Amino acid sequence: MSEIILETKGLTKHYGGVHALNDANFVLHKGEHVAIMGDNGAGKSTFVRQITGVEQRTSGTVIFDGQEVHFSGPLDAREAGIETVFQTLALADALDVPDNLFLGREKTKFDWLGPFRFLDYKAMRNDTLAALEKTGVKIPNIRNTIQNMSGGQRQCVAIARTASFHSKLTIMDEPTAALGVQETAQVENIIRTLKEQGEPLILISHNMRQVMDLVDRIIVFRRGRIVANLKKEDTDGQDIVAYITGAKTGAEYEGAA
Repeated sequence: MSEIILETKGLTKHYGGVHALNDANFVLHKGEHVAIMGDNGAGKSTFVRQITGVEQRTSGTVIFDGQEVHFSGPLDAREAGIETVFQTLALADALDVPDNLFLGREKTKFDWLGPFRFLDYKAMRNDTLAALEKTGVKIPNIRNTIQNMSGGQRQCVAIARTASFHSKLTIMDEPTAALGVQETAQVENIIRTLKEQGEPLILISHNMRQVMDLVDRIIVFRRGRIVANLKKEDTDGQDIVAYITGAKTGAEYEGAA
């Protein structure tokens, strides 16, 4: 197995008396694509929020690219090389597509003026068009603000932003939940492209067909705990559903390595 890119040890998150995540031990190798599945409230999104610094963990350790990390927020995670598409999309509604793609990493010109710099709108527009072409995302007017776009277009902008910048790890939280058939196919092609480029991916999804088509391994969460670590070739949809519903208890689970 290839080198480890992400590992969590005993990752735990409590909201007062609510135990949303308990003792999550997880390993992701470079180039590997892993799906996280589970019912609503199983702890999937909570797990991602602890990794990316959206929320601060109650306890546990996160090791990314060989270093123990404790991100203060998602910008820290992104600077370290983790690109994430959250369910909330994290887009600026009043800005257009280029401004959203380059939000927090704007291109500038006349840098030789010292502290006085100017945004290079032309370069960002050109790079945005190239990024949309690369990912297969079709946006009729990139100068349109996000608030004037459909839900599917907004989702595609968020995914294009994530896929446009080289990262050490990509995380997608239900990336096709609000998309139609054509847009879903575009997103799945982006995921396949990331696989071809050797970029590791964590995919949170309820779509069984999508999971079985796209990933190498499936991790199942139930009631805040990891209950199964399954290689795709060794399982099927019925087996996965049994873990999700509790028909299988996961007693044989020995860690997501």
